[in-house]
This record gives sequence, structure tokens and C-alpha cells, in this order.
Amino acid sequence: MSPLRKARKARGWQLQTVTDLVREMGGSIDNTNLSRIERCQQTASLALAEKLCLVFGGELTELQILYPERFMPKAPGEEAAA
Repeated sequence: MSPLRKARKARGWQLQTVTDLVREMGGSIDNTNLSRIERCQQTASLALAEKLCLVFGGELTELQILYPERFMPKAPGEEAAA
């Protein structure tokens, strides 16, 4: 699970909650794109990553949003990147 999705779920927020908060900050995102970002199927822009960090009060870093695979648990038997 990506750090973004983990943080959202930990707060009990729906996708719509996050998109509404980002929009209040002047950002542009919809539920579909946010879901793709959470599932590592789409990469957030730098501006969106910054706004998401603000939405989560600094709980997440821009690196965690832009490169979530680096912060996800490795599958059993998978070697760590050197």
C-alpha cells in the first residue's frame, strides 16, 4: 500500500475528502486520478505532491508521493535495492 493511501486510510478519509481539501488549496485533482496515484499507476505533479503534503500536515513528504515504491514494503524474497 502506498504511503499516500496508508495516510488517507489512517485518517478515515474518503478519496473525495482529499480531493476537496486539495481543491480548497487551489489544486486540481479528481477522485479517479487520486486513486491512480495511490495505486502507483500515475505520478503526481510536483505542485500536486506539495499540496498533498500540506493536506496531510507534513505526515507525508513529496518523495513519498512522487516515488511511493521506495517506501513500500518489499515482497517476501525480493532483494532490497542497492
